Amino acid sequence: MNFANFENIVSALQQQFPEEAFEAYYAEVKQPYVQLNKDYLFKVCEYLHTTPELYFDFLNCITASDNGPNDGTLELIYHLSSIPLEHSFIIKVVLPRGTEDNLPEVDSLVSIWKTADWHEREAYDLVGVTFKNHPDLRRVLLPADWKGHPLRKDHEEQEKYHGIKIKY
Repeated sequence: MNFANFENIVSALQQQFPEEAFEAYYAEVKQPYVQLNKDYLFKVCEYLHTTPELYFDFLNCITASDNGPNDGTLELIYHLSSIPLEHSFIIKVVLPRGTEDNLPEVDSLVSIWKTADWHEREAYDLVGVTFKNHPDLRRVLLPADWKGHPLRKDHEEQEKYHGIKIKY
């Protein structure tokens, strides 16, 4: 079976995981993707990485996006590639926005792909997603004592930071 084809990769996932694990989107979108239930993220990614016929050896990036307070969700979009097998795959996970005191959580993928380290830290820093079992989840772009997550649509900038005027 040629796994470079999106439908074949989805078929392999359907054989391994229950129906409620994900939904595939490919007919109505320009870039096909699967939307995963967050509880299956680690298991599905581990399968994609360890299955020789699939062998997704590279996590290109994680895009974190806020859909706004009205929608009440955040999205994480994972771009995976298999360099030796020359195919790619996109996974989307939708999370509730949560609050500053109760940020949404999803499993870390650092134990599968080392590149997840910085990508997850950036998503935590800028959008406010907590990655369970991340070895060093702390801010990577902003100071450790920064308030809030600046890529959230309802983020309000601080007037001053340590006495320095930052809002003009």
